[in-house]
Amino acid sequence: MINISRLLPKDQLFYDLLEASAEEAKASAELLSGLLLNLKEGTPADLDDFIAHRRKDKQITQQITEALCRTFVTPLDREDIMALAEALYKVPKTIEKIGERLLVYRLKPWQNDFQRQNELLGQATETMLFMVRSLRKLQNPDEIRAKNPWLQKLEGEGDKLMLELMRTLFTEINDAKEILMRKDVYELLEKAIDRFRDAGNVVVQIVLKHA
Repeated sequence: MINISRLLPKDQLFYDLLEASAEEAKASAELLSGLLLNLKEGTPADLDDFIAHRRKDKQITQQITEALCRTFVTPLDREDIMALAEALYKVPKTIEKIGERLLVYRLKPWQNDFQRQNELLGQATETMLFMVRSLRKLQNPDEIRAKNPWLQKLEGEGDKLMLELMRTLFTEINDAKEILMRKDVYELLEKAIDRFRDAGNVVVQIVLKHA
């Protein structure tokens, strides 16, 4: 006998899982922020902490995939649910790479370089989290959509900041090894901001379809 309940939309389940994934992205960003703030005192964070968040988010993404296979009717288009899940998962995956580089390179702060990018990353984190949480009820679609230009602005500021940092780096530092290491971290931090923007774009697509 077919269990009809398995075919019905599990409204709260998908929202719960997407929000849990967004929370893991936030947790990864906060872990990275703590690491960046403590570079002067050393690097107390452990790579395992970054790996744990990435693995947990991967498990959430797998839960979403399995739930989509078992549910006939979904509260949002299934391709949108999967697109958002994949976009969110890329955040802790990218941030893990940043933590890995920082722990291996043992770089110290220089001209507040990492912290300036970290501030943009923090703003992108909070904006994306608000957008994902707002999907559950969609009471203020215009407010959600209004957040997306802000994410785009942060991404644009991130691009400009990275170019400024690169210019200063190549002008004022002569050690080729340090230049390459800092350049690597700058690019990954900018990529992390891009990941939040990508997730925000998916949220807006969902809002446009369902609001």
